[in-house]
Amino acid sequence: MLPAYTGTAVRAAEQPLLDDGQGDALMRRAAWGLAQHVLAELRRRGPVAGSTVAALVGSGNNGGDALWALSFLRRRGMRAVAVPVADRLHDDGHAALLAAGGQVGEQVPSGTAVVIDGILGTGARGAFELPDGLVLPEGVTVVACDVPSGVDADTGQVLGEVIPADVTVTFGAVKAGLLLGAGAQAAGRVELVKIGLGPHLGAPDLVSAQETELRAVFAPPRWDDHKYSRGVLGVAAGSEQYPGAAVLVCRSALNCGLGMVRLAAPEGVRQLVLAAAPEVVAQDEVGGKATAWVCGPGLGEDGSARDRLAAVVALAAKQALPVVLDASALSLVSLGQVRRMRAGGAVVVMTPHRGELVALARRLGADAGLDAKHWEAELDTDPVCAVRELAQALDVVLVAKGPSTLIVPPEPEGSAWVQTEGGAELATGGTGDCLAGLIGAALARAQTGSPREMAVAVAAAVRLHGTAGSQAGQDGPFGASVLPDQIRSVIATAAGSRWRR
Repeated sequence: MLPAYTGTAVRAAEQPLLDDGQGDALMRRAAWGLAQHVLAELRRRGPVAGSTVAALVGSGNNGGDALWALSFLRRRGMRAVAVPVADRLHDDGHAALLAAGGQVGEQVPSGTAVVIDGILGTGARGAFELPDGLVLPEGVTVVACDVPSGVDADTGQVLGEVIPADVTVTFGAVKAGLLLGAGAQAAGRVELVKIGLGPHLGAPDLVSAQETELRAVFAPPRWDDHKYSRGVLGVAAGSEQYPGAAVLVCRSALNCGLGMVRLAAPEGVRQLVLAAAPEVVAQDEVGGKATAWVCGPGLGEDGSARDRLAAVVALAAKQALPVVLDASALSLVSLGQVRRMRAGGAVVVMTPHRGELVALARRLGADAGLDAKHWEAELDTDPVCAVRELAQALDVVLVAKGPSTLIVPPEPEGSAWVQTEGGAELATGGTGDCLAGLIGAALARAQTGSPREMAVAVAAAVRLHGTAGSQAGQDGPFGASVLPDQIRSVIATAAGSRWRR
């Protein structure tokens, strides 16, 4: 699990140390760590000796970090050039650079291998404008100091221009803005340098599932497992108009180590699914033994769709089964049905993309006490807070799908999860059906737990889905039908030899 904090929280954690006179020590620790990561980037490019490193330097502490890093690099034999973008430089950092034999120049030298972005830090707000005449050499590696200039460290917003980084070296704690929206896209690979803030940080504002969670949720079977103990997923999906959605849900669920999939669908959909996965137990009505249900992919919006949704709701409420509501189910389900399932002890997971999220807030939010108009404005400025408010209003786990996917339980004390794996390669029809199958499988394997506990399994499923999409995209364009096999490959790699005994 990777914890992340807003820039505001990190500055608050720094304050006791600053009050204790440790500001210079914090800056040197940060700068030393930054210099080590710059050296690592130089080694990736080729010989280090004689390389040129430049820094775009602002007037604040972020600029001071960059100047001290340049001084350390200069002492390792690099040519170090500071390019001021403000009227003044950090005094001690400037002195350290000059004492080490570094230079101050008016522009980034041609042939520079690495440029450090040290213009703005975590306290920056508002729109950022690139320095006049800024030209970076072709092929240069950009390393951001703490956050890329132009990124809001709290929310990931980019209101003006931004300097995209190949690597962001962040200090004390990973900033939430590096994992959200445009900020995540601008940050590149994020590397953390610990500077001693741990005892002062408190609970994280965001967490992100890592390989540890993926391996735990999608672990190989124990020696005494059987198909029922490995989880049974019920699927109400597919229709005459959208039969393939059921295939994608079922194959994705089966390929992540589930014990059984039980499908409730019309005859034509059942035949299509059985041709692709004959191990699926196919039936025409919702029912039978299951430890979780997925409802909605390709379901349509006719009477049959409503009947299948109502049957899943009744079963979940009666047996306290976790339910994933996706696609068609998001536009069909009523607030009363959600409350019925929750009253029966069922964990309800909703998986909307941006448009569906707004539609949910408008359609169900008013009855749940949400000011939809205010909420929509907040969704742009503080997406974590907005998604949390809707999750609490509906009493569900919300999976707000996008470039940064948020997974938020309804409990006020529950951590919000964010996953940034995958990207635009997943923006193709059917990939959401695959994700619904993975989330359903994760819940079926977990079988019981609070919404907060189930959110961990959901986050692991989102990570698995994004990783599979990213790997599939390395071979070129693809359709969603390749994802189930790629999912199997990701799990086998993560689990290592345990799946290859």
